[in-house]
Amino acid sequence: MKHNSIVTSKKKREVDFTTGSPAKLILPFYGTLLLSSMLQQFYNFADTWIVGKGLGDNALAAVGNMGSIFFLIVGFSFGLANGFAVLIAQSYGAKDTDRLKHRFAATIVLGIVLAIVMTIGSVLFLPDALRFLRTDKLIIKDSLKYGYIVFGGLAAGICYNIVGSILRALGDSQTPLKAIIISSVLNLGLDSFFIFILHTGVEGAAIATLCSQVISSIICINSLRQIEMIKIKKEHFKNSINVYLDLLRNGLPMAFMNSITAVGCMVVQYFVNGFGVVYTAAYATCFKYLNLFMNPAGTAGAAMTAYTSQNYGARNCERIMAGFKVCIRIVMVAYAILGSLMVFAPAQLAAVLLTGKEQIDLVCQFLPTCGVMLVILNILFVVRAAVQGMGKPLLPLLSGILEMILRTLAVTLLIDRIGFRATAFAEVSAWTGAFILNALAFYLAMKNFPGRKEAFHEYS
Repeated sequence: MKHNSIVTSKKKREVDFTTGSPAKLILPFYGTLLLSSMLQQFYNFADTWIVGKGLGDNALAAVGNMGSIFFLIVGFSFGLANGFAVLIAQSYGAKDTDRLKHRFAATIVLGIVLAIVMTIGSVLFLPDALRFLRTDKLIIKDSLKYGYIVFGGLAAGICYNIVGSILRALGDSQTPLKAIIISSVLNLGLDSFFIFILHTGVEGAAIATLCSQVISSIICINSLRQIEMIKIKKEHFKNSINVYLDLLRNGLPMAFMNSITAVGCMVVQYFVNGFGVVYTAAYATCFKYLNLFMNPAGTAGAAMTAYTSQNYGARNCERIMAGFKVCIRIVMVAYAILGSLMVFAPAQLAAVLLTGKEQIDLVCQFLPTCGVMLVILNILFVVRAAVQGMGKPLLPLLSGILEMILRTLAVTLLIDRIGFRATAFAEVSAWTGAFILNALAFYLAMKNFPGRKEAFHEYS
């Protein structure tokens, strides 16, 4: 049943992207999202700094070695959450509150199942995953300590991903920012307390991360409960199988895209670990900086997903194209600033986290190459987000498969010839292939936009 208006809470935080100036709507939303995301990256970065400076490069390698495994597990849940949130945002844009509530209730059920299954699976298979990655004996014990705690508390991270995705889908970027500010302060304080005062080792960093995720989840859940339009009753949980299938049909391709991409990263990690702990520490640092510097563009993608989803629900092609232009301008500015840092100051960046000269030299082989080509990745984030926001996850999924293949081929063929620099070429080749497929998907989606083909021709 459709309603002409949606009743919200007294303190309205959600944003309707279907009316008003796209730039005036997107830029404040993006700014708050970016601040949230940068704070999250900052405390992840601070984790690495505290571990590296407090426990040494080997401990840093142990924590960094978990990066690709963590990306595999958490990336799956994040993709699934985003897929669910796209349909919720489309219901919001269409002003269909009844369908929105049923989809929200079904998301809760699927989220609980996901948390249980993924927690058990990740804890059970962690030792096998580390052996598959050829983790050095010097760091495998610390990797297990860190991994068991983080994956044992995976439910907190999954909860935050789902609730945060729903809030962003409704245009609320303020609550995730509040959650990140509080959890960041908590995380940094606990990190320092556990490692420098209690001398707990890497498990202290893992406990700090878990505690911060729990707090973030509680804050977001509390905010979500105050939004009138998604206050649900028992009858909203009585969903037909089609409601669950719709959510899974949109969520699973996005989840598998992230996980397949992570598998490609794990293959690179496998080859890197084969060269010893020096390579592992250097690659962990490169991965940290790459995640940090892709963050503004990734955030623009998150804003584009929420904006596109609502306007797709409202069947407004022109607004999607206008928002797309705004987000492209954002990522080009980010490229000019951050790409330059990667190209011109790699040694200075590496020295922040590392102490060994050999590790720093390896980082200097990686960052400039990726810095030059970062523009491809930045545009990819926006294009892919627009496609996913329209509920078209198939080609983005295929692009994830292509990313895995290209990463694997590049590192397999090049690492024995050019050494550590092959990891940078593996990234660049993966970005390029994914960009081509997602650009094709965006072209087709806009060309065949429901009832609005003429708008495509106007902008093409």
